[in-house]
Amino acid sequence: MGAVGTATLLSGAAGAFAQEDTEALAEELSNPLSKLISVPFLGNYNGNVGAGEDGSQWFVNIQPVIPIALDANWDIISRTIMPVMIDQSNIFQGSGSQFGLRDTTESLFLSPRYSSNGFSWGVGPVFLLPTGTDDLLGAGKWGAGPTGAVIWQGSGWTVGILANQIWSFAGDSSRGDFNQTYLQPVIAYTTPEAWTFTLQAESTYDWSTREWLLPINFMVAKLIKIGDQPVSIVAGVRYWADSPDSGPHGFGARLGMTFLFPRGD
Repeated sequence: MGAVGTATLLSGAAGAFAQEDTEALAEELSNPLSKLISVPFLGNYNGNVGAGEDGSQWFVNIQPVIPIALDANWDIISRTIMPVMIDQSNIFQGSGSQFGLRDTTESLFLSPRYSSNGFSWGVGPVFLLPTGTDDLLGAGKWGAGPTGAVIWQGSGWTVGILANQIWSFAGDSSRGDFNQTYLQPVIAYTTPEAWTFTLQAESTYDWSTREWLLPINFMVAKLIKIGDQPVSIVAGVRYWADSPDSGPHGFGARLGMTFLFPRGD
């Protein structure tokens, strides 16, 4: 698509959103299987990282969600998570600081176009792409496995869970195998004024080390418009309920924004 076609698409997207109810848009954004095109930029801070708890991490997750129509009843929903490490310092003794890309996760969900009694679901494959630019920022492995999500929405509430399991199958033979389960339960409430309050966990269990990474996030988001462009602004705090010695401890924070676009169908 050329520059003119892209500009026309985005202009039409913003116009379509102008006719939508902001509460409904904010509630739709709480669904990880959302049929909206969305592009989140989520800044994250973790302190007290490492065995000595004197390390820190600043990184941005770029997480575009793009639904692709298969036919009148089914979609493929692409969810990409590409973390960009702004700064990571003193995580391991003598390691100094790191900057660059971490590994990318790509999920593809086959999902019904329309929910049933408030329920939506999706299943498909998930892939781990070794995009880490430093040994301390990535696993050095290609990985794949299944992913799925079940979500219920009604009366402003969103309740559900997203999960995946990834096993490594190729990559740097000197690095350990990758075998991790990810669970993301979520409960959120959206007000008529398009405020959304979310409590979620982003837990990861490493089957090789038998250790959990378990951050619990509480976030507040507000859907606004910048000109004709709908944008969700989010801020929140994180508590690390469990973590290995090399991981974060105590509290962290999140601040970000999500740009929304309709599909036009």
